Amino acid sequence: LVENRISTTMQENNITIPKKNVDVLIIGHGSKDPNAQMSMDYVVDGLKESYRNVNRCWLEIEQPDIAEGIKICEENKPEVLIIVFYFLHEGAHVKTDINNDLLPALKNSSIKNTYITKHLGTDEKMIDLILERAKEVENAN
Repeated sequence: LVENRISTTMQENNITIPKKNVDVLIIGHGSKDPNAQMSMDYVVDGLKESYRNVNRCWLEIEQPDIAEGIKICEENKPEVLIIVFYFLHEGAHVKTDINNDLLPALKNSSIKNTYITKHLGTDEKMIDLILERAKEVENAN
């Protein structure tokens, strides 16, 4: 689903450079639960083969925060930076909170070409995954 959001954003914005030349920053919510960080690392690691650099940062609770995440990306001097909002719902975090941190951080950086994907949201792939997991539980019993 994350890969789909990145590819769609590249197509919609006529980004024609190879994916291997594109940097990605995934913004997650943040959690005190270490398993949440591990699951985000799993997503990041899964994308690293396809893109030049893939990093993650957090809206709250954990580090790096969004401003630091942008600084980390800036150090890599991206030709194109695709930013993924790793959120299921378009609530206050997606509509307001992330941008309150992200937009000033981008303005203060030297990164020129940034594009923001649609948040993960509801997608057929998500529905299929939920059904698949439900069947696994049903079959395990």
